[in-house]
Amino acid sequence: MILYSYARSSAAYRVRIALNLKGLPHETAPIHLEQDAHRTADYLAVNPQGMVPALSVGDDLLAQSLAIIEYLEETHPQPPLLPADPMARAQVRRMALMVAADIHPLQSRRVIQWITQNLDQAAATAWARHWIEEGFRALECIAAESGRFCFGDTPTLADVCLVPQMANALRFKVDLAKYPRLAAIASHCRDLPAFAAAAPERQPDYEP
Repeated sequence: MILYSYARSSAAYRVRIALNLKGLPHETAPIHLEQDAHRTADYLAVNPQGMVPALSVGDDLLAQSLAIIEYLEETHPQPPLLPADPMARAQVRRMALMVAADIHPLQSRRVIQWITQNLDQAAATAWARHWIEEGFRALECIAAESGRFCFGDTPTLADVCLVPQMANALRFKVDLAKYPRLAAIASHCRDLPAFAAAAPERQPDYEP
């Protein structure tokens, strides 16, 4: 497998965590977004959407982080990232989608870039912080009150989505003291080898 990734992409960060949790060997093909590598003809031939991550599996190409992770879950079910019980699975997916579908798209790189270019950096930062705080307020209420993860005693898809979003929250200077449960979960996850190895600063294309 080849993962087309960018160190600072939170969507790619999710897939890196999932691959590590499942112990799946893969190559990394860095796509430097700041250098517009995602807009080159070569990469658009790989992923016409021109976004990361993308995962090459043999002759097939997958894109969209949650679709990739669901594929990994179905083809490599151990260790599971989704509970066996249908209601529990739905609850984990709920939390994952709160991040991936509701929070992240509103403060993704292309959205912040547009706001910065058409307004200013302060407006872009305020916009991102507002929507992260809105999402975290709800997620703080839903995350499990006991245990070290968002749901249950092992990492799930919810944690895979939370940790990269917490990195974005720090970048936009969100006051994480308002979300002690989420902060504690993310801190514990980052201590696990699979999460630590997926961190942006551990990637070959990372730039401080």
